Amino acid sequence: MATFTVPTRDEVSAQNQQLFDNLQKGLGFVPNLYATFGLSENGLGAYLAFQQSQTKGAFRAKEREAVNLAVSQANNCIYCLAAHTALGKMNGFTDEQILQLRAGYADFDPKLDALVKLTKAITETKGHPAPELIDNFIAAGYAQSALVDLLLLIGDKIISNYLHSTTQIPVDFPAAPVLETVEL
Repeated sequence: MATFTVPTRDEVSAQNQQLFDNLQKGLGFVPNLYATFGLSENGLGAYLAFQQSQTKGAFRAKEREAVNLAVSQANNCIYCLAAHTALGKMNGFTDEQILQLRAGYADFDPKLDALVKLTKAITETKGHPAPELIDNFIAAGYAQSALVDLLLLIGDKIISNYLHSTTQIPVDFPAAPVLETVEL
């Protein structure tokens, strides 16, 4: 397999250098996964714009992190699990809650439970969840329009999961704990 190297600021286009500078200012560093998007002239800007657009959807930050954790676990992406475990804690989830969300349930919050169960099923079945999971999502208080936003969030996370899985660039966040198999 080809070896992918995380590009430095000097190795990307002028347009991507500006994005690297913005990430450096906002986050204090340029995460390796974002830097890897910078291999493409178009990739980093397009991905950041798509990701930013998700903040205008139906879900608040905590719900978006729940989705990110469930999708990343379903895709077994160690990079995104590490990053979103850190972000999940920043959004107020406990270690136990993060493990539940990764497993695809949330017994601490019925609305999040419906969200992550549907998220996990959509991801694992490639868009063919059981109808009752969609019904439960709606019954939990989500509008039908939120289903569209959910699919956008899942797609966003699948893109980053797949980028890491195919490039195997180094993880620059503390490793997420191993998830024990949980039977629901």
